Amino acid sequence: MQPQTFVFFGIVGSGKGTQVDLLRKYLENKKMASDILYTSTGVEFRKIMESGSYTGQLVKETLEKGFLQPNFITTSLFTNILISGMQEETCLIADGYPRTILQAESFEAMVKFYQRRDVKIIYIELSKAEATKRLRLRGRHDDTDQGIRKRFDEYVNNVIPAMNYFKDKENYTIYTINGEQTVEAVHKDIIKALGY
Repeated sequence: MQPQTFVFFGIVGSGKGTQVDLLRKYLENKKMASDILYTSTGVEFRKIMESGSYTGQLVKETLEKGFLQPNFITTSLFTNILISGMQEETCLIADGYPRTILQAESFEAMVKFYQRRDVKIIYIELSKAEATKRLRLRGRHDDTDQGIRKRFDEYVNNVIPAMNYFKDKENYTIYTINGEQTVEAVHKDIIKALGY
């Protein structure tokens, strides 16, 4: 079986991280993947912010304003994860990358380089109203009304086009999943859509 490649798309609050974990456990339990590389650019950015470096300060400012991080940093973080973690049989699960058209082009080049033939894009669809409600409950410091609004704009203007870049491309399939259900129902729908 060819090593699997998954890319998760979903607005902040759509529960992407939770669904990534559930898919990872599912693949491990079913012995469908022995080596799973999970790439979360969000986790990497948090590490940079916690480092207290100058780059960390700038990353934090960008986040607090609700903007996406610059392409060069996001791409270099993602590339570094692949360089250090990819093996021939690695199952790759990408979360938070690509988030712009430029990143989508870079991702396509990476997929080609690693000779991946079948990329499964899982899009967890969530309404703006539901996502806002979930974010308010979560209550992170950057979840202000203004911050949330800005992130929605960034999502619609950059992230959705990045996903649509792969529409009708050979080797890419987009699965749209209703994210307004319970965590369990979303997971079941993902497994069903993937045909597992």
